[in-house]
Amino acid sequence: MQNPISEQARAAALAQLDAAEAAREDILVQHIANGVVIDSRTVQIAPEVVIAPGAVILAGTILRGKTVIGAGCVIGPNTLIEDSTVDEGTTVNASQIYGSHIGPHNNIGPFTHVRVNTVTDYGVHLGAYVETKNSNFARGNTVSHLTYIGDSDVGKYCNFGCGTVTCNYDGKDKFRTQIGDYCFIGCNTNLVAPVKVGNGAYTAAGSTITKDVPAQALGIARERQTNLDGWAAPKMEAYIAKKQKLENEQSK
Repeated sequence: MQNPISEQARAAALAQLDAAEAAREDILVQHIANGVVIDSRTVQIAPEVVIAPGAVILAGTILRGKTVIGAGCVIGPNTLIEDSTVDEGTTVNASQIYGSHIGPHNNIGPFTHVRVNTVTDYGVHLGAYVETKNSNFARGNTVSHLTYIGDSDVGKYCNFGCGTVTCNYDGKDKFRTQIGDYCFIGCNTNLVAPVKVGNGAYTAAGSTITKDVPAQALGIARERQTNLDGWAAPKMEAYIAKKQKLENEQSK
């Protein structure tokens, strides 16, 4: 346990909190007077942040550093943006953005981690549990969920299946992945950089792509399925018996 503090120290600490709270509320009031919609005192906005009139900042949002929010954006709830620009009409829901430039009419989140040097163009969607870093996304890309894209250049109107990973680090150096326009990256694809995927190409779900995929081609890199008949029977016998015993006990 922490040692108890003196009444004098407690009073000084409370005064410091009150001063910080008053300064924070002053900033919120200034933005509201300028036409920004803020309806919760749980919002925190640093002094250098610029927000265009008409933007909506929802509860639990923290805006830090040299952040710029465009008109018509909806930021939050529970979003952290630091040293980043978010262009007009973009929604950022329950996500974190650092040192990046999010383009207009993007849809970010929930639970998206946008790391430094991510740049997106018009109409990009980065969805649930997507992480990006040092990557460029052209117009209309869709990265819906459970994907990591780092050190990559992505052309327009690409679609990423869940579980896609750009394998950009070999333990010593980092390499870039280049993806052309109108590509479909199948679920659970590993793109082992440096690698290029040409315009209009596909990768088959579950592939580990180590060589360039030409334009309009389908890249497949997985072993042909083999079924071993009866392999599971001895393993499952004890498991099923255990579960049946548990079921019988629970039904008594």
